[in-house]
Amino acid sequence: MESRKKRDFSAEAASWDDNPVRVANALAIADAVQARIPLSRDMDVLDYGSGTGLVTLALSSYVHHIVAADNAPGMLVKLAEKVSASHLTNVSTIALDLECDPLPSQRFDMIVSTLTMHHISDVPAMMGRFAELLKPGGYLAIADLDPDEGEFHADNTGVLHFGFERDQMRGILEKAGLEDIVIHTASRVNKPVAGKGTREFTVFLASGRKST
Repeated sequence: MESRKKRDFSAEAASWDDNPVRVANALAIADAVQARIPLSRDMDVLDYGSGTGLVTLALSSYVHHIVAADNAPGMLVKLAEKVSASHLTNVSTIALDLECDPLPSQRFDMIVSTLTMHHISDVPAMMGRFAELLKPGGYLAIADLDPDEGEFHADNTGVLHFGFERDQMRGILEKAGLEDIVIHTASRVNKPVAGKGTREFTVFLASGRKST
């Protein structure tokens, strides 16, 4: 089930946004975050595993500032180009791998992470780190796959979890100390599966709030 070899996301950065299914999925997730969490212009946000910033940019106009964090330099370069072209002043980037790097000093009103947890070895530990980075009353929004039997990705290099059961994710968020947990379907993605035609995959949004 697990592929310990890391995927080279930097090598894919230049063409990442050329996939219309990927873009539509990211925008649907951003819409789900907006619908669930009361975004405001005084919120500082961390988008962890931001990639080229599809979700970052979709949320940027609703918040005070959003930090896009990723461990793939090529992705952050691509995002920085888009930020510069759009003359945005409330989006910044940071190279960050919370599996091994120390926590940044900043604390956030919301952390969002999209389709990143299935690449993380110890998901409960990562949720604990997210909880530490949240301000009291801050929101956590995690979007990832329902169980996919390893069929979502054409290449499972770097994929450590073939999706998550929703009760499993709820338990992880509860253990991290989050409250008011809600999990619902954020997006449906239709993709071809080798030898099986087209399959619909569902992406959930699991959100919760750090106690005050």
